[in-house]
Amino acid sequence: MIEKIKNYIVDVESFTADSLEEIEKFRIKFLGKKGVLNEFFAEFKNVPNEEKKEFGQSINQLKTAAQQKVDQLKAELESKQEEKGVYGDLSRPGEPIEIGSRHPISIVKNQITEIFSNIGFNVSEGPEMEDDWHNFTALNLPEYHPARDMQDTFFIQTDPEEILLRTHTSSVQVRYMEENKPPIRTISPGRVFRNEAISARSHCIFHQVEGLYIDKGVSFADLKQTLLYFTKQLFGKSKIRLRPSYFPFTEPSAEVDIYWGLETETDYRITKGTGWLEIMGCGMVDPNVLKNCNIDPNEYSGFAFGMGIERIAMLLYQISDIRMFYENDVRFLEQFKSVL
Repeated sequence: MIEKIKNYIVDVESFTADSLEEIEKFRIKFLGKKGVLNEFFAEFKNVPNEEKKEFGQSINQLKTAAQQKVDQLKAELESKQEEKGVYGDLSRPGEPIEIGSRHPISIVKNQITEIFSNIGFNVSEGPEMEDDWHNFTALNLPEYHPARDMQDTFFIQTDPEEILLRTHTSSVQVRYMEENKPPIRTISPGRVFRNEAISARSHCIFHQVEGLYIDKGVSFADLKQTLLYFTKQLFGKSKIRLRPSYFPFTEPSAEVDIYWGLETETDYRITKGTGWLEIMGCGMVDPNVLKNCNIDPNEYSGFAFGMGIERIAMLLYQISDIRMFYENDVRFLEQFKSVL
């Protein structure tokens, strides 16, 4: 009988398992209510007295070996499962690196910049926090002009000097004219701020691209041909119109419309049935602005134009709500993965 127990101990020590089911069967076989150990305990009363001590020690040795084997195999199996959960299947090929997506505002800004760069315009930038001179006074905006009202502009301080968040990138053009002599041919993309209610069509933060060309003999015809080239390149539209308008820093001033067409129901909706869409404002630089920037208006003339990048992006990608540009919704941004 004792020899049989010792054989079981050898079997226990050599046992291996690859699953919890095998370990559980092993446990039941040796440690269960109807297992091997209980059978030996039941036989204990029939063992001669002189063998009981050795018999009892052998049973305890078998019990300890079986319990340790169960604990050991469970620990090893759990360790393997945990490693697999953390690292996955190490034999699998590496995951491909996902390509990120550009923001639609960045896409459109880069497209506009490239179009004007092809005809000699460079890119100029300036601070988003501006003073009164560069944002208003130098641009022929009088002291009591409505644009200076607190309802339209974010003022950071008013005393001793008015500091504000720029309301347009025209302030960059003023700085550029102060630091450079004609001929000047530059565009100024950037973020601007206006104290407006946020809705599907307007936001207090948006982006502009403004252009400026100053040289001898620059005419309104040059402005029109430049804008016609731009609309052909960006929209593929060859028909534009200029409607008289008013801007303090240009004279004469105009609004630029492109003929979008009336081919689809969407065309009717976004053009309100006219086929025409307003895309930007423009005009000849006012002589007072040139004087403020130490440029002789009797020798030089120029034109300027400006457009909202969000508005252009909404037209190109048929986006109905400007707020989508700022909500960082991955479902929205992922649509631009394939766009350079």
